[in-house]
Amino acid sequence: MKSKPIFVTQSSMPPYEEYIEAIKPLWQSRWLTNMGVYHKELELKLKEFLDVPYLSLMVNGHMALELAIQVMDFPVGAEVITTPFTFISTTHAIVRNHLQPVFCDVKKENGTMDETKIEGLITEKTVAIIPVHVYGNICDVEAIQKVADKYNLKVIYDAAHAFGVKRKGNGIGNYGDASIFSFHATKVFNTIEGGAVVFSDPKLYDKLYNIKNFGIRGEELVAAIGANAKMNEFSAIMGLCNLKYIDYAIGKRKQCYQAYKKDLEPVKGIRFFEPDAEIESNYGYFPIFVETDYPINRDELYILLKGNNYFTRKYFYPLTSDQACFKNKYRSLTLENARNLSEKVLVLPLYEELELEEIKKITKIIESPKDYL
Repeated sequence: MKSKPIFVTQSSMPPYEEYIEAIKPLWQSRWLTNMGVYHKELELKLKEFLDVPYLSLMVNGHMALELAIQVMDFPVGAEVITTPFTFISTTHAIVRNHLQPVFCDVKKENGTMDETKIEGLITEKTVAIIPVHVYGNICDVEAIQKVADKYNLKVIYDAAHAFGVKRKGNGIGNYGDASIFSFHATKVFNTIEGGAVVFSDPKLYDKLYNIKNFGIRGEELVAAIGANAKMNEFSAIMGLCNLKYIDYAIGKRKQCYQAYKKDLEPVKGIRFFEPDAEIESNYGYFPIFVETDYPINRDELYILLKGNNYFTRKYFYPLTSDQACFKNKYRSLTLENARNLSEKVLVLPLYEELELEEIKKITKIIESPKDYL
């Protein structure tokens, strides 16, 4: 008998009654957006939780990155060194700012940008580096900053996967010139849709406010050219409710992660990233890599699990540099490691309400795939 459908993720939600009670005041105030009381409260609480000096809430993680790039005022056509092993949003945000992405290879041990290859990509047109803390694995932030300082480059981290992650006890948003987080419904912490830019330069707060709110600074004053990237009050309240349970959510995810790791460690041909002892993880994802000595290939395992109602994802395949909208348009190194990971990766279901018995069923299929063909 097939399992009930198990998807790669499931949105975290607070108790129904708690959220309904929390949104009741909106029917009295009718203040649903435009930086209301809950928007302001969530900004303060997230700043405290993430242990960062400044934070600006956004309507989603993509706009957070797009606006974080925009406030840096880079010249049109400038080059930005980034990774192809990421969600397409990262590259879209660069190109939509009229900049040229330059693709750097990643490290096979954790999927993050290979800092040893950045310098070879720098030209007189390079203005920034945009690395990604992929699956919550953390980039070599010191090495990247050293290169950036040497060439006077900005560093903006795509930390969409790294909410709550700490490195040597420090919140991960404290590195580089800015970092962005995604609070999409599929993430460890969600506001239904949402995101944030975190940064250390207080001058960026006003610039981001201008951009996300049409540049409006008074009833009769528009001080800058802006867009609309504000978070609404329903989303802010969802975030405030979910934040109460974040430690529980991460703890349950850790149990799932450890169950996968225990069962799959002995399986020949299945590899996964080893955790970094310096990192306090959020256990957001469990990617495996299907090597050539496994009995079937990655796509066959994907189909096999899907046929048993376990819906995995090939995060991230194809590489963003290989997608139809970007292919052969931008400069890159030989992306050997990124392409290798992309062609082997399969992200398994992982969320706090996932039952351990379902994980056991998934790992049994992976342990003996030919028994299920």
